[in-house]
Amino acid sequence: DVDMLLLDVRLPGMSGIDALRPIRELNSSITILLITAYAEVKQAVEAMKRGANDYLVKPIDLDELAAVIQDALGTESCPANAVSGSHSSGSESLALPGDIVCVSPAMCKLMETVRIVAPSDAPILITGESGVGKEVVARLLHHWSPRRSGPLVTANCAGLPETLVESELFGHLKGAFTGANAARLGYFRSADTGTLFLDEIGDLPLHLQPKLLRALESGEVAPIGSDQPVTVDIRLIAATNRDVQVQVQQGTFREDLYFRIGVVELWVPPLRDRREDIVPLAKQFASQFAGGPIRLSPQAMQAILVYDWSGNVRQLRNAMQRACLLSRGDVILPEHLPQQVIANRSTDGTTPSDEGRLSQVERATILATLAECNGNRTQAAQKLGISRRALIYKLRAME
Repeated sequence: DVDMLLLDVRLPGMSGIDALRPIRELNSSITILLITAYAEVKQAVEAMKRGANDYLVKPIDLDELAAVIQDALGTESCPANAVSGSHSSGSESLALPGDIVCVSPAMCKLMETVRIVAPSDAPILITGESGVGKEVVARLLHHWSPRRSGPLVTANCAGLPETLVESELFGHLKGAFTGANAARLGYFRSADTGTLFLDEIGDLPLHLQPKLLRALESGEVAPIGSDQPVTVDIRLIAATNRDVQVQVQQGTFREDLYFRIGVVELWVPPLRDRREDIVPLAKQFASQFAGGPIRLSPQAMQAILVYDWSGNVRQLRNAMQRACLLSRGDVILPEHLPQQVIANRSTDGTTPSDEGRLSQVERATILATLAECNGNRTQAAQKLGISRRALIYKLRAME
């Protein structure tokens, strides 16, 4: 008889999660421990709801394995040195740059899509509210693409004077117009063999959109003052905080250009919809600004988790910069946060006007702590001040 099964998420020809149901049909009493890579923790939580008893994160920590066996089988204490061997990760993923946090399911799904589409040359349109990190996603697409050794050129269409947009994008010859005292390559030619990132493309003047479309379709640009097209080899990534489909309906954005730049469309969710990322992001920013170890008090952590962050990641970053300047120590307290953030919480650290927010905050706190502990639930439970069994119960209850 088999008492326990260690089941990897990655199996030849199938997923370990898909294998759960037939295994349970064969043996309903067997204890199943899922083995998962760190990036798949959310998947493991889902598997626990489907019948797995617990999960382990690769590479497996022997103390953690001993605790899991003890909990799962109800055995006496099992010392870690009684467990022989170790398990190293068999599933590798591309590492995320330090300025990207992927804890929430929404961001993990986005990063997986980015990983899939990055190697292609397909144009990509990144959408989302201001401050969510669209430029960071664009940099990641370039970083993971075969063009990574080429230039990444960024142009903000909203920040260019309308009279100079054409010159900035496509270049000009010396003397092409009044004030053109020197030739200019333009963003397209500067990005040759690399990636051109057009931020706020929804602000591009309508009369220039046909020329942009021609450049993308032909792979050629015509500098102002020249009738000789120049071949360019670029991958286009565009971004906007506008609803381009609405712009198309209103006649302020060409439909054919929208179809051309939006072969793949990536939506970056607002920070309020991925609260699991708030604490890891805040700690990351705080560490950068403090120049050394610094932590958030539990009250400060609750305050930032409850707040809606209308300015998204950019606003959170600014708040952490302010907090580090005011803290003058190694702990960030609520009084170091902006007034609008701490005004959103009552004396017990909650928002009485939104009871449903409490479960979101608890979920975000648990997942953020798990991320900080690299998936080690024993350490996470200690940090949260609850028992390991209580933590597992809460994980199973998550939807």
